Amino acid sequence: MDTSFTNSKESLAEARRDPTDWAGLTRAEQIRSIELEGFVVVPDLLSADRIAALSDEFSKLPTTGTDYSPHQRGHADVQWSDSPTAIDVIANPPVIEFLKDLFGDEVICTSCGYGLSEPGHPGIVVHTDSQPYGSKIFGLGASSPVLARVLYYLDDLTPDCSPFKVIPRSHLSMHRDSNPYNRMLSHPDELMVTCKAGSAVIINQKVFHGNFPNHSNRNRQMLAIAYRPAWAGPVEDVQEDRDPQKVAGLPAHIQPFFRSLNTRSIDYDVPNRPDNMPREAPGISPKRWGS
Repeated sequence: MDTSFTNSKESLAEARRDPTDWAGLTRAEQIRSIELEGFVVVPDLLSADRIAALSDEFSKLPTTGTDYSPHQRGHADVQWSDSPTAIDVIANPPVIEFLKDLFGDEVICTSCGYGLSEPGHPGIVVHTDSQPYGSKIFGLGASSPVLARVLYYLDDLTPDCSPFKVIPRSHLSMHRDSNPYNRMLSHPDELMVTCKAGSAVIINQKVFHGNFPNHSNRNRQMLAIAYRPAWAGPVEDVQEDRDPQKVAGLPAHIQPFFRSLNTRSIDYDVPNRPDNMPREAPGISPKRWGS
């Protein structure tokens, strides 16, 4: 297994930086960014008090190191833990409103996990979260054709403290190199994205992304929550579906996001020319980008 650092500390000064004024984007421009570039940053989603409460909850959770570094740690299925603030963030109104506009559908949460990048973390390699046939790492849940992952940062992303990394528009490629199972240590076109604590990077699951190493002397915490539209079910049924008793134990306003992982609305028997076809579909018009 390759445990190399994805980027040296000396190379950070030369990394391409994102210059976007994310706070000034309209909703149409936000949708354009995630659909065309593969990601969007939404600032100021978590207050300082909420960040402090999340940090306190996460400090009590056991974490497990990854197979490539003891300095990249995490806790999966935060929704089943005693973490009320984190669970409430699943229904964070500004994010859910954005996702409803983006998907035009009901929103289902597919995962909720805590990530900790300690000093010495070598960087997450460039990869996608899209696994159209399922995988050992992500299971069948990642085979959903449409999924967005919301990465809430509890610490400032600075160049030396594991900032987000993305290859813009890589999700649009039809080349063999865009095989979503491919992984790369780094890429010449990778872009460094920094932001303040309380911000979130929302990504299209198909975009190639990762993060830079933690060359600093402080931790970088993240709450990662994945969502999909109700229609976009996995390619095959997920056998380990949600436990109804666990779902019933969640707050009432969170339960709707934890419908069955196998929820899908697909008509496999659609004919060539069904009756009463519409003549418009605003969700696939470039006008949704405000142009």
